[in-house]
Amino acid sequence: MPERKRNIQLHFMVSENERAQIRENMKRLGTRNMGAYLRKMAVSGVWVELDLSDLKEIVSLLRRSSANLNQYVKRAHETGSIYEADIEDLRGDYKELWTMLGELYTRLALIE
Repeated sequence: MPERKRNIQLHFMVSENERAQIRENMKRLGTRNMGAYLRKMAVSGVWVELDLSDLKEIVSLLRRSSANLNQYVKRAHETGSIYEADIEDLRGDYKELWTMLGELYTRLALIE
């Protein structure tokens, strides 16, 4: 049998309230492995939970903008012209993307 990577056992006591708080923290972070959670907290003292819903919205907007751009290019090749309204739509989409990315970057920079 191969030697265990973690061969030292630690043992400590907690109150019922402390155990409940540990379980609540684990639930909030989306983990059920208490050993991994306690080891991570003991070694680094930090567990970062990221809400990536804003990033998903940015990716969605980027996909829509890319699809629109592809349609505009296709139409430009077919007709030989580009419409000012199409260019303004793209500018608006990209301005919104950069705004959202800037806000997300600012929030991420605050994480310690």
